[in-house]
Amino acid sequence: MSDSKISASMMCANLVDLRETIRVFEEEKVEYLHIDVMDGEFVPNFGLGVDYIRGLRELTSIPLDLHLMIKNPEYKLQWIGIKETDIVSIHYESTYQVQRALDWLAPYGCKRYLAINPATPVYVLEEVLDYVDGINLLMVNPGFSGQKIVPSTLKKAEKLKKLLVEHGKENMTLEVDGNITPENGHKLREIGASIFVCGTSSVFKGGIGCYKENIERFRDAIR
Repeated sequence: MSDSKISASMMCANLVDLRETIRVFEEEKVEYLHIDVMDGEFVPNFGLGVDYIRGLRELTSIPLDLHLMIKNPEYKLQWIGIKETDIVSIHYESTYQVQRALDWLAPYGCKRYLAINPATPVYVLEEVLDYVDGINLLMVNPGFSGQKIVPSTLKKAEKLKKLLVEHGKENMTLEVDGNITPENGHKLREIGASIFVCGTSSVFKGGIGCYKENIERFRDAIR
C-alpha cells in the first residue's frame, strides 16, 4: 500500500489567515493543497478559480490537487495553468467523452485522476483504468463542505479496491474526499486509500491555532 498523504481542502481555508495557514502546512509537510474548481453548472456552487490558483502558486511550492467539478472540462484545461507536479481529477459524470478528456489531459504531464460521485457505480471505471493514475472517490455529493459521509460509500470503497485488484491495478492510488474525519480516514486507510482530502472534519476543525494538532492527530489515524 502507498504511503498515506494529506490533501488539505483550501475551500475550507479562511482567506484572512491564508499566508499563516500555508506556513503551518509547509512546516507540517502537508503533501497537497486540494483545490475545488466549481462552475455553478456541474455542481450547484461556485468554487476556487484560475486567479486563486495562480495566487496560491506564488505563496507556496506545495503541489496542487485540482478537483475539476466543471462541465466538459476537456475544453477548459488550458485556462488552469496545470503543472507536472499537480494531481488533476475530472469527473466521470462531467463529460460524455471521458476517455478523450483524459487524453487531452495527458500532455500536461500531471497525475490524471478520475472522480466519481457517491451514486456512480464503480464498474464504469473498467474501460478507462489504463488512462488514469488514480481514482478520486467522493464520499459526499460534491459542491459544499461540511456534509456528512454517504454511508454506502464505505462499502463502495471496498468494491472499488476489489475491482482494481481484479484488473491488475491493485497499486493504483485511491483518493477519498468528503467528511474525512480521523475515524473515517482510519477505516478508509484499512480499505486501501492513500490520499485523504481533509477539510472541516479534520485539518480545518477549529481555528488556525488548532491546525498543527489536527494534522498530527489525522496522521496518527491513517498510519
